[in-house]
Amino acid sequence: MIRITLPDGASREFEAPAAGAEIAATISLSLRKKAVAMLVDGRLTDLSDSIDRDVHVEFVTRDDPRALELIRHDAAHVLAEAVQELFPETQVTIGPVIENGFFYDFARDAPFTPDELPAIEARMREIIARDRPFTKEIWSREKAEAFFRERGESFKVELIESIPQGEDIRIYRQGDWLDLCRGPHMTSTGKIGQAFTLTKVAGAYWRGDASKPMLTRIYGTAFATQAELDAHLTMLEEAEKRDHRRLGREMDLFHFQEEAPGSVFWHSKGWTLFQTLIGYMRERQAAAGYVEVNTPDIMDRHLWETSGHWQNYREHMFTTKTEDDRDFALKPMNCPGHMLIYKQGLKSYRDMPLKIAEFGKVHRYEPSGALHGLLRVRSFTQDDAHIFCAEDQLTAECILVNDLILSIYRDFGFTDIRIKLSTRPQHRIGSDESWDRAELSLKQALETLGRTYTVNEGEGAFYGPKLEYVLRDAIGRDWQCGTLQVDFNLPERFGAFYINDRGEKVTPVMLHRAMFGSLERFTGILIEHYAGHFPLWLAPTQAVVATITSDGDNYAREVAAKLRHGSLRVELDLRNEKITYKVREHSSTKVPVLLAIGKREVEERGVSLRRLGSPAAQFLSLEDVLHRLSVEARPPYAWTAALAASDQGASSLDLAV
Repeated sequence: MIRITLPDGASREFEAPAAGAEIAATISLSLRKKAVAMLVDGRLTDLSDSIDRDVHVEFVTRDDPRALELIRHDAAHVLAEAVQELFPETQVTIGPVIENGFFYDFARDAPFTPDELPAIEARMREIIARDRPFTKEIWSREKAEAFFRERGESFKVELIESIPQGEDIRIYRQGDWLDLCRGPHMTSTGKIGQAFTLTKVAGAYWRGDASKPMLTRIYGTAFATQAELDAHLTMLEEAEKRDHRRLGREMDLFHFQEEAPGSVFWHSKGWTLFQTLIGYMRERQAAAGYVEVNTPDIMDRHLWETSGHWQNYREHMFTTKTEDDRDFALKPMNCPGHMLIYKQGLKSYRDMPLKIAEFGKVHRYEPSGALHGLLRVRSFTQDDAHIFCAEDQLTAECILVNDLILSIYRDFGFTDIRIKLSTRPQHRIGSDESWDRAELSLKQALETLGRTYTVNEGEGAFYGPKLEYVLRDAIGRDWQCGTLQVDFNLPERFGAFYINDRGEKVTPVMLHRAMFGSLERFTGILIEHYAGHFPLWLAPTQAVVATITSDGDNYAREVAAKLRHGSLRVELDLRNEKITYKVREHSSTKVPVLLAIGKREVEERGVSLRRLGSPAAQFLSLEDVLHRLSVEARPPYAWTAALAASDQGASSLDLAV
């Protein structure tokens, strides 16, 4: 007898193996019609799969959020079928689901163009309307290779050859068309619905390897409803306006060149913004008890072998061999260097916790096709820190880091934060017992704080589990930024210890912690979050003093000098141009404040203040402007300190509005 346990605790018993559809029918005919897949002991599977043992089963309907990935997966298969119906000479390669959509890579003599997308999309709609069932077949390796080789599908043959021996070769059929696929799928193409669209084409190397053939990648997206699709497309339009690469050019912040792929050329204004972020973080870390250090950019292979990076991360590292036959690597992470600093000198329990921070430049090899402005680079700066502590201090330190991270994100306008707990990956170092302790410490910290979180099974670092902090920006996009990792392994591998209160040597626990993560990436996120309209304290140029006529030049210089004396970042515009031209130009570069100087301003020792995005100007005395802007330009942590020290906090805040 086979017992099927349902989410509400009820159960069904079957004398012989039963398919998911059959089980659903015993609950209700309505569920049988609406179900598109099922979870068997938590694993998503086809509704047609037969169950031959006692399990927990939950049925997934099309309107269940968990079905969205299936909708997109099925849409990718329909895209591939549509392309081969319209262009039979095309080879299909791989077509995964990605964040917010899907893509499929195609091999074709002439790359696809955006002009061909409407015809492909129209054929997809026809295929969906046919409502052909998805059926799974298990083939022998020999049959699958022979089938795809006969059809000229060399990429599929290569994929089959890469499947481990003993693993099923799964084929999914939708009508007369079929594809190699792990699955699962919904019950038929009709379940995809019509809320989808193809978005763009791009080039992509086969398997991300520049030495392999260039393919055409067609991107698309799909949602359960048209309303959700429309909202997503509106968001994409807004995201295009906020693209940090375009704004970076317009605001003269940075650029990239092929001579240094994946590395940023910071211009003066962009470097000012970058240094403002570092200055902010430096103040917050110092207040939280961190000491700042700096470690070498390039270190011997032996160090990376000890840390485990050489064995587990080698393909992402830049390496070099010197004339004396020594192997070196540009550091991809700061942790081993911090471990060596910790080991200098004897440490006792009185030194714990020891908090070491570094704005360390790291280098990681990313495939050229994955590079994306500031958001995906090969060379970047981490606001990295490592906390060495006793095991009984672990939960308390995790809580402190969590509170600091959330406080920092609030300062930048991010209040919608999601936390993910990433657990042990398949390839890792350390014992299961140490991983159990590390994962438990992170769970205890979150539960003590009352924070909700989701679990990413198997997504931890090779040396320890981690919390990932995901920010939701102004237009609803999610960005993974900060991390907190618990590591029992590196201190042990490096032989690190401290002396406890009984005079014994004890291995410390190491917390890896980043707030911004990559400063380059966080800068790109901020540019898009604010659409370039930075708050005054962050803006690279905080104000421009612009003359209306040359009679105001001397007074304009005086105003600019006084503002700079108040630590404001100010530019002076004395050009012989109309003030309307100057306003347009400085507005396009997103300068928050424009101070216009004309005859009245000179005579009355005032300025006309115009805010970015406001058509109106306000006449104010010079003293008033100096005070208002200097107060408004204070970083958020300065406000916290000022309010704590003064009973006049409310009235001071009013001045900044």
